[in-house]
Amino acid sequence: MKMEALVLNCSLLLMAATCSCFLVPTTGTSVQEKADAAIPATTLSPPEGNTTFLDGITWCVARAGVSQIDLQNALDWACGLGMTDCGAIQEAGECYEPDTLVSHASYAFNSYYQQNGNSDIACNFGGTAALTKHDPSYGKCLYAAPGSVRSAAPPPLSEYKPSFLWWKLVGVLVLLLHKGS
Repeated sequence: MKMEALVLNCSLLLMAATCSCFLVPTTGTSVQEKADAAIPATTLSPPEGNTTFLDGITWCVARAGVSQIDLQNALDWACGLGMTDCGAIQEAGECYEPDTLVSHASYAFNSYYQQNGNSDIACNFGGTAALTKHDPSYGKCLYAAPGSVRSAAPPPLSEYKPSFLWWKLVGVLVLLLHKGS
């Protein structure tokens, strides 16, 4: 019975992701349900904290007058664990000049902010960053704007082809069956 529950849970996840399959219960009954009936209606409201939709386009920049140590730590985090692409602020990069901590941190903070959904929390960096409505781009240095960068997170299941999802489900089921025996 426990294995049937796992198979049913996997089937429900797959059903929600593909929106075009039928759920066939593994208990032997002949009842089938159309996947569309189980999927809740999507809303068009913006995610909470997303100021891009509410107040127009925003960028995240370093605050002037904050501690240089705090700013450097925040920059190191954004370019390291934050997984921001900081190539443009490396020597010979489009945004290397001016070679100042505030300038480099502003570029990195904004890149992180844009790739993480323009959420207020993605523009904090320990209090060293702030939102602005003024495009900080200059010369060849173009700061990312909403929609110009993709998230670092993996794409949602809905972007995968249904055949990929079926093979993934088959693999999970094989592993579960093998583990159960």
